[in-house]
Amino acid sequence: MQPSVWQILIVAALVLILFGRGRISEMMGDVGKGIKSFKKGITEEEEAASSKAKLEPKTIDAAEKSAAPDKTAS
Repeated sequence: MQPSVWQILIVAALVLILFGRGRISEMMGDVGKGIKSFKKGITEEEEAASSKAKLEPKTIDAAEKSAAPDKTAS
């Protein structure tokens, strides 16, 4: 069962009465700021990880050394 237009209008009116127009716009502004902050944090983390990968020299583990054939012995 889908809500009718009247039911939606009644719920919207009750929300406006309970919270007021200013409080709802303030909450939406806070939600927007939170989303922007989240996106900024994600991009900063990705940039830090990529710059860290570029700066670190590649190291060979002991397991990789033993698995690689020794070319000087032939």
